Amino acid sequence: MNEIKVLIVDDSAFMRKLIGDFLACDSRFHVVGTARNGEEGLKKALKLSPDVVTLDIEMPKMNGLDMLKQLMRVKPLPVVMLSSTTIEGAENTLTAMQYGAVDFVAKPSGAISLDLHKVKDELISKLLLASKANISSSSHQHMQKSSVYNLPAGTKVNKMICIGTSTGGPRALQEVLSTVSKDISAPIFIVQHMPPNFTKSLAVRLNQLADIEVKEAKDNENVRSGCAYIAPGGFHMTVVEKKGQLSICLDTSSPIKGHRPSVDRLFQSISKISGYQKLAIVLTGMGADGTEGIIDLKKNKDALILAESEETAVIYGMPKSAVSTKLVDYIEPLRNVGSFISRYAQK
Repeated sequence: MNEIKVLIVDDSAFMRKLIGDFLACDSRFHVVGTARNGEEGLKKALKLSPDVVTLDIEMPKMNGLDMLKQLMRVKPLPVVMLSSTTIEGAENTLTAMQYGAVDFVAKPSGAISLDLHKVKDELISKLLLASKANISSSSHQHMQKSSVYNLPAGTKVNKMICIGTSTGGPRALQEVLSTVSKDISAPIFIVQHMPPNFTKSLAVRLNQLADIEVKEAKDNENVRSGCAYIAPGGFHMTVVEKKGQLSICLDTSSPIKGHRPSVDRLFQSISKISGYQKLAIVLTGMGADGTEGIIDLKKNKDALILAESEETAVIYGMPKSAVSTKLVDYIEPLRNVGSFISRYAQK
C-alpha cells in the first residue's frame, strides 16, 4: 500500500510537531509538508497534492474555514479538522463540515495541549478513513428530479422515521432535513456519531435550515409528530410507548461497538413498538452500526429500509453493510432522501 501523504496546517508549531511525530510512528503515513496559516496551507495543498489535510480553524492571515472553502472550490481534498469543544468551536466545526471537511477530531482541552495524546488513535483512524472518502459526493445536486416511489398503499397508519449516520453525516443530514416537507405526520429520530457538545450545535444549525423543528432530544421527552430528535453525544437514545404516547429515553450504558449513541440501539428499540409503520434510513458512515437494528426491524412486516447509494455516500461503510443484509427496500442517492421522507410521511 502506498503511503498516505499528509499536509498539516496549524498555527501552533507545537501542534504541527506533535501531529507530525504521531504520524512518523506509523509507516502508513508520510508528512509531505506543514503550514502555519491558511494562506500558506492553500499554496502547499495545491503544490504538494496531499492525500489528506489536517486543518486547524484559528490561524492568522487566512483562517481554516476560509482555506477550506477555497480549497474545495479549486482542488477538493479530504480534510480532517482539529476542533475545540467550546460552543464556538462546535459551530465552526459544523461550518467546516458544510464546506466539505470529511471529519473532525475534538481536542480534549485548549488549542495547545499534551492531552492531544489522548486522541492519537482517533486522529490516525480518521485520517485513514478520510484518505478513502468520496469527495466528489460533496457537490450538492438539489435541482435534480427525485425518483418516483411506489410506496405501500393502504389505510392511514401511524408512522415513524429513524436515521443513522456517522462520517459525513452532518452535511448529509443538512441536505436531507432541509428538503423534508413541513407537513410530515411522523416524528424523526436521528443518531449521528458525535461527541458531547457537538450534537447541540448540530441540532440548532439544522433547525435553522429545515422547515420542520429539529432539536437535541431530552430524557423522558414526549414525542411530537413533525419534529426531528437528535440523540445527544455520549447518550444512547431509545424510544418507548406508554399508553399510546411515544417518549424518548436517554442513558449512559456502555458504548455498543464503540458507539454511544448507537444506531443499532435506536433501531432495536423502535422494532419493539407495535402499531406503527416504520422507515429506517442508513446514511454515510464507517462501519456497520445500524445493521443489527435493521435485522430486528425486519422481523416484523412493519418496516421499510432505505440506504444511501454508493454514488453519494462520503463513506459507504454503513450503507454497504445494510445492503449486504438483503433486507434493504430502497437504495437512493442523498438528493432523493428528503423527498422520499416527505412522501412516506405525508398527511
